[in-house]
Amino acid sequence: MFVITNLVIVEVLFLTAGTGKNGVLTVAKFFGLHAAVLMLFQLLLVARLPWLDRRIGMDRLTVWHRWVGFTLLWTVLTHAVLVVLGFATLDDAPMAKTFFALAGVPASLLGMLAAGFVVVIAAVSVRQVRRRLRYETWHAVHLLLYLALGLAFVHQLQETTTFSSSAFAMVYWWALWLFAFGALVAGRIVMPLWRNAYHRFRVAEVVVESDDVVSVRVTGRHLDKLPARAGQFCIWRFPGHNHWWLANPFSLSAAPDGRTLRLTARAVGSTSAGLPHVPVGSRAFVEGPYGAFTSLHRTRPGALLIAGGVGITPVRALLEEEAAGDVVVLYRVRSEDDAVLVDEVRALVADRGGRLYLLAGRTGEGNTPFEPENLRALVPDLTERDVYVCGPPAMTSAVLGALRMLRVPQRQVHAERFGLA
Repeated sequence: MFVITNLVIVEVLFLTAGTGKNGVLTVAKFFGLHAAVLMLFQLLLVARLPWLDRRIGMDRLTVWHRWVGFTLLWTVLTHAVLVVLGFATLDDAPMAKTFFALAGVPASLLGMLAAGFVVVIAAVSVRQVRRRLRYETWHAVHLLLYLALGLAFVHQLQETTTFSSSAFAMVYWWALWLFAFGALVAGRIVMPLWRNAYHRFRVAEVVVESDDVVSVRVTGRHLDKLPARAGQFCIWRFPGHNHWWLANPFSLSAAPDGRTLRLTARAVGSTSAGLPHVPVGSRAFVEGPYGAFTSLHRTRPGALLIAGGVGITPVRALLEEEAAGDVVVLYRVRSEDDAVLVDEVRALVADRGGRLYLLAGRTGEGNTPFEPENLRALVPDLTERDVYVCGPPAMTSAVLGALRMLRVPQRQVHAERFGLA
């Protein structure tokens, strides 16, 4: 409703603010206004507001952010091309000459720079490119989004006539931007700084679980007041050990007990590879918790928990909250040696009278446990359960596809994918 209301207002302002110098520039203005609205929505999606995260989940918000981002890319490019074409038509000049002439105007140059940054961000977010980049590299390039938004904001102040066409338009424009920027500052800066100053997180223990898996336990003050739940994740930084801009999202691998938080991760990448060497007693900077992969969204008494690889960490935490024994865990790994925290999971499942299936082996001919018929054979009553899924993207997509084919109601399916990309 919020999105629809603002789109209607923008359409009314566009229709009542008059036309451009020619038809092409009028259409360019139309796309420019909608690019501004998309930027505002992007700010809200990346603000990591707790009330929005709890209702929708960071995983779904990330998907929305991705699609809005690519829509913004094509809207901005369309706006830019039409502006150049419109002025070229107006001056009866070649588009190349018009482009360089506009680049000499400060207001237009700011818009061009903003568009360029949007193109760069979109390029590194294409799946084929993203898979080749380290998370830290992708995250650093993605920070250009804020610079692009700032440049676009100043560009719009200098160029836009629609939002200065009336007193209502000006009040609406400033209120919308202040709300979006305020949400971003509150969610991404004020709240994390306040929480870390209040809780004073420190590394209490580092446990090497296997050759490439490590658990880090963090303690702090008044952790019983931190609104963390099993199944959620945080963004972790370890100042003094890694650079401040190096951070990774890791799920809580144990249910919060009001005294400590625990993460478990594979020691790969610039950040996670250094986890075994984080000094005990050093400071930790924790942003979050985030995610709707929690028991708050339970709708049925029984639960089916499906994990792949290190995706077992939030599932293992959820098991601590499962009071009833009607729980089934499917744990997919390449080999039994890769089964992270399997002893803890086995003990928790046994304590609750549940069932654990360790599904080892590479996916291939005769080893496809998440085909619909195989999934139903393992858990015949899965349509009567809440289903939690966390694992690599390919596995998660396969499971969700099978659940749709098996007609598991959407409200009973809860999925979490790794990362914020």
